[in-house]
Amino acid sequence: MLAWLKTHPFAVEAFFEHSLVLTFAVPRAELAARLPAPLVPDTFSDDWGFVAVALVQTRHLRPKGFPTWLGQDFFLLGYRAFVRYHSPAGKRLRGLYILRSETDQRRMTALGNAFTHYRYHTIDIAQHEANGARRIASRQGNFHVELAPPTAEVALPAGSPFATWAEARRFAGPLPFTFSVDAEAGQVLIVEGMREHWQPQPVAVASYHVGFFEQLGFSQLQLANAFMVQDIPYSWKKGRTEQWHH
Repeated sequence: MLAWLKTHPFAVEAFFEHSLVLTFAVPRAELAARLPAPLVPDTFSDDWGFVAVALVQTRHLRPKGFPTWLGQDFFLLGYRAFVRYHSPAGKRLRGLYILRSETDQRRMTALGNAFTHYRYHTIDIAQHEANGARRIASRQGNFHVELAPPTAEVALPAGSPFATWAEARRFAGPLPFTFSVDAEAGQVLIVEGMREHWQPQPVAVASYHVGFFEQLGFSQLQLANAFMVQDIPYSWKKGRTEQWHH
C-alpha cells in the first residue's frame, strides 16, 4: 500500500509565482556513476552532464480539480539531474531525476515523501529583494544565490560550456518527464508535466553557493546558465510505471 502511494497516484496542479533555475555542468562519466540504471545523463558535446537547482515559490499545490483553498503554499529547492531514458519499447524520453527536495513547510515534506520518491527535507528559507536584486538563502540547506539587478543584455556565466543562450535554453527546464527508479522491482516511474506560456528569461547570478552539489564530490561544477519564469500554471499527470530488465 505504501509503495503504491509513492507512485504519484493522482494528477496534481499548482501555480508558480516564480521559478529560478541554476544549471551546472559536471563531467558526464561522474554524473552517470551517480544515476540509477536505466537512466543515463543527457549530455552536451558528449563531455558534459548537467545538474540543476530550481527555486520555486509554489501556490495552491493540490490534486487536480480540487479547489485552490485546499492547496499547499511553500517554497521549494529542487535538486535534479538532466537524464534520458530508453524504454524497452524503444522510446527515447528526456527528463529529470530528482536528487533531493527541500521546502520551508513541514506539511509539504510529509506529503511529498508520502506520495513521491523526491526525498523531501524541511529547511529554513529566507528571501530578500531590494533595488532589483534578489537573494534566496538557507542556513540549514547550506545554500545561497544572489541575482544582479536586471539589465538589457545578460552574459552567459563565465566558463559556461554553451556558446549562446539558445544552446543554454535546452538545459534550463522544465523537461517533459520526471523519472523515479525502483531498482529492486525493476521499474521506472514516469510523471509527465504540463504547462503553458513558459518563456524563461536569462538572469545574471552575482554570487552563489550550493552545498548539496559540492557534497556530491564532482571534480568540476561549472555554472552553465540561469533562467527565471513568473506566474505559470503547472500540472502533472498521474504517474505511470514501466518494467525494465536489469
